[in-house]
Amino acid sequence: MSVADFQGCTLIANPSADAGSYGEAERVGFDPSTAEIARAELKGWRDYAVTPLVELPVLADRLGVRQVAVKDEGARTDLGSFKALGGAYAICQHLRSYVEQGAGVAHVSADDLENGLYSDLTQAVVATCASDGNHGRSVAWGARRFGCGCVVYLPRSVSSRRAEAIEAYGAQVVWVDGNYDDAVRLAAEDAQRLGRTVIADTSSPAYQAVPRQVMAGYSLLFEEALDQLERAPSHVFVQVGCGALAAVAAGYLWARLGFERPKIIAVEPVNAACLLETVREGELAIVGGEHETIMGGLACGEVSYIAWQVLRRGLDYALAMPDEFALQAMVALADGSLGHRLTAGETGAAGVGALLALAQDASTRQALGLTDESRVLLVITEGATDPDLYARLLAAGALQ
Repeated sequence: MSVADFQGCTLIANPSADAGSYGEAERVGFDPSTAEIARAELKGWRDYAVTPLVELPVLADRLGVRQVAVKDEGARTDLGSFKALGGAYAICQHLRSYVEQGAGVAHVSADDLENGLYSDLTQAVVATCASDGNHGRSVAWGARRFGCGCVVYLPRSVSSRRAEAIEAYGAQVVWVDGNYDDAVRLAAEDAQRLGRTVIADTSSPAYQAVPRQVMAGYSLLFEEALDQLERAPSHVFVQVGCGALAAVAAGYLWARLGFERPKIIAVEPVNAACLLETVREGELAIVGGEHETIMGGLACGEVSYIAWQVLRRGLDYALAMPDEFALQAMVALADGSLGHRLTAGETGAAGVGALLALAQDASTRQALGLTDESRVLLVITEGATDPDLYARLLAAGALQ
């Protein structure tokens, strides 16, 4: 196994990476036909709009590559996060099935649910999840939109501003003394005891159906990106919390592009590098502790079961980096010094932070196959979803 340490970062090559055909094992985690249905549904929602794809020519020059393109999910609906494509879609699907079975109706549309045609049924449903902020907000947004109750479990590390944003959609917040993974377990235990419906973006062998729907929704951002790019990327750097988004990046691009798929590089905080440790061990690994990092949306200690089904062969490299590079990226994006002004929250800036670290290490760039012909795709997964925290972190990053 190839390992490189540079600028406080650790990079591991996945020895099981394979650009062969997209197989049945991968379809357990991400099924292209199911994702196609999800994308068609989401495009029909009244507030759907394609998010911008922005080039960062200065960063491309620093890296010595042909192109760095950034998909800006901070512009995704009023949630300002790619999570709007996942949790809300899964709630819509669940309520649709619930009403069709309960009322004996052949087809229930998203508009039917939004217009409250079956509110007498949907009001009996309580959706629940654990979150570091953005997924919980998406689930709360979807619950209010489609007419059911919602309870969101948050670890104490989540900011009060993010909790308030969740409560603004009418959801109840339950604070958990522990990390994100503790919140996941408590939400599931309470749901079983109280008859709630778990809408999670992470999975286990016993819980897969809903996370598959969440991941199917995420695929829309990568379809948009390929349509916006003149040529497919050679490298994709994608943030990892539980691994769902990285699995969708690998799965969608692999299924669509086949042997020409780009290299997928996962980016994690050094204190919550559960995917890197999973790659190192060759099986699902748990990273314990408090997962202290400013990249709060990535503070997860366990990789989603179905995400690993895709990433086992679909991931090429796992990179763990210190917080300082996320801070540098937030500042550089905000002041436009990389070629364009963008607002990226602390989690959203992770991919750009990884490139800033790589810009200082030629040998690691070479190991990744980054050349003057490379085309890199990144995702700003969130904007300033906590404006107060964003301002404080921006000020701290400017002082570095």
